[in-house]
Amino acid sequence: MTIKHRLILMNFLQFFIWGSWLITIGVYCVNTLHWSFTEFGAIFSTMGYASLFMPAIAGIIADRWINAERLYGSFHIMGGVILFCVPMVKDPSTMFWVMMVNMIFYMPTISLSITVAYSALKGKGLDIIKEYPPIRVWGTIGFIIALWTISLSRFETTSAQFYVASIASFFLGIYSFTLPKCPPLAQGHKKGIVDELGLNAFALFKNTKMAIFFIFALLLGASLQLTNAYGDSFLHDFALIPKFSDLITVKYPAIIMSISQISETLFILTIPFFLKRFGIKNVMLFSMVAWILRFGLFAYGDPGAGLWMIILSCIIYGMAFDFFNISGSLFVETQSDPTIRASAQGLFMMMTNGIGAVLGSTISGIIIDKYFKNGLHNDWHGIWLAFAAYSLVVAVLFAILFKHKHDPKEMQTITH
Repeated sequence: MTIKHRLILMNFLQFFIWGSWLITIGVYCVNTLHWSFTEFGAIFSTMGYASLFMPAIAGIIADRWINAERLYGSFHIMGGVILFCVPMVKDPSTMFWVMMVNMIFYMPTISLSITVAYSALKGKGLDIIKEYPPIRVWGTIGFIIALWTISLSRFETTSAQFYVASIASFFLGIYSFTLPKCPPLAQGHKKGIVDELGLNAFALFKNTKMAIFFIFALLLGASLQLTNAYGDSFLHDFALIPKFSDLITVKYPAIIMSISQISETLFILTIPFFLKRFGIKNVMLFSMVAWILRFGLFAYGDPGAGLWMIILSCIIYGMAFDFFNISGSLFVETQSDPTIRASAQGLFMMMTNGIGAVLGSTISGIIIDKYFKNGLHNDWHGIWLAFAAYSLVVAVLFAILFKHKHDPKEMQTITH
């Protein structure tokens, strides 16, 4: 097996683990265990809390003391143990801490997988820019296959989804120890704690434009959690309506939701064209408009005559997710001093997957329970319209407050 095939397997399993439960944990907690959305929102926010500190800590460990592939494998084995224990938990407070520990082990593996891949490709003298994207796309494919596996196995509402994730995590953990060595390269190099943790990137907040950008990164990070947390539960609830209960969309909602990930892989390919033609600000604004449509179509869609709206919403997700995340990272790349670019990218991820994820998961659960729940009935029409209204406000404020002129030469530099 060539190194590229080995890294493809690593990326496939990396996101297969996540896809086995990320989209379907909501229906398990709310529909099966009958926990409140506030309780579930707190549980879902654990990935955000873990993203605030664990990637930086894992990076320091891998840079100074332990081979990255060994740390990566150890985290997945420990995560597999935790995932195997999740079905035993029947209390939301306990589930919060169990999932917190799971996320502490899982979230840093995303960045560690990149470190391992880059090191292995460099070791073989391969061009990372050319070779890595086709390898990474198998991660998204792994996520999609996991969704289909869980849905077709009818595990969406059961704890079996965590056993599937656990088995994959154990396998990847053991497999990781066979990957090419990625030894610590910072031994003997002294850095201050500010540099080690990437805190020097916070100096970017002194720049008004960058400060505004990072605030909107936080707000868009919240939107991402809304669709991941509630999409599957939304489709499952149509089972309570007799005319929809026997439809394929209601029986296998995770398969429908996987269209979002398929769309994501396709929209990535269009980004260079849109960036050159419209510029970074407009591409990010397109993303925000796409979020409005994503939630608005869910509000009026249904598994029957309105199925086209749900499918279109899933297709639009690709634009909503990719256009801000990819163009946002490119904006950070062009606006940051070369000495802090890695830290600046870490700050961007912290605002979206960290603080934004925590606020989106926590506040949305509280709002749903307070304003959009009547006994066991969820007002999904109102929920999605509220999310669409939130996205509209964010888009309008971004268009007004974020000042950035399109420079075609800048685009030629970062897209080649």
